[in-house]
Amino acid sequence: MITLVGVGHVFDLASSIRRVIQERRPAVVGVELDPARYAALQSPERRAPPFSVYAVLAYIQRRIAAEYGTQAGAEMVTAAKAAAEVGAGLAFLDLDSRMVIARLMRAMTFREKARFAVSILGGLFVSKKQVDAGLQKFEQNQGAFFDELAREFPTVKHVLIDERNEHMAKALRSLEAEHGSVVAVVGEGHIEGLRSLLADRSPELVRLRDLREPPTAGNASVAFSFRS
Repeated sequence: MITLVGVGHVFDLASSIRRVIQERRPAVVGVELDPARYAALQSPERRAPPFSVYAVLAYIQRRIAAEYGTQAGAEMVTAAKAAAEVGAGLAFLDLDSRMVIARLMRAMTFREKARFAVSILGGLFVSKKQVDAGLQKFEQNQGAFFDELAREFPTVKHVLIDERNEHMAKALRSLEAEHGSVVAVVGEGHIEGLRSLLADRSPELVRLRDLREPPTAGNASVAFSFRS
């Protein structure tokens, strides 16, 4: 059984993520990280070199997370701790981030690089209100969001979303085959792609909107199952 948990890297989701893992007590918890990024989350002094694309993106996440009273990536650290608490193994599902960014920069055209740079610079000034509005728009129509992303930044979507989805889906199939039950904690933006790639496995879905809302009395579960 595979459970896909959609998170936002700038929100305080610690208690919800811990509850999801404790309720399911999987054999393995997978996180949308590679070993180097996990080490960096545990030791901030090991962050990426300044002025790199990855460093700028990480800075934007840290700044926005601070507005929500948390630290960027805290949800992944919480998932790892919760895995240890229930005796589950920990698996890193993602590709090496440095290789991903390097491939992205090689594959983008000059025009797309310029638009991407402008977009990143705009992210330096995004507000909490804008994040909330953007998330609401994304949740209302994810298909339209990814269609627009593919039009504006085709290489970004292919390298940062599609290729990583394929890699993580393959990893989850292997983990389920070997261990039986897996909870995967990944960005909400990967959930629909993974759901589609794993449709034959009928994964259980826990969405970001559910994690951000406290469970109501008499309905402690924050998940629903997708059936193809």
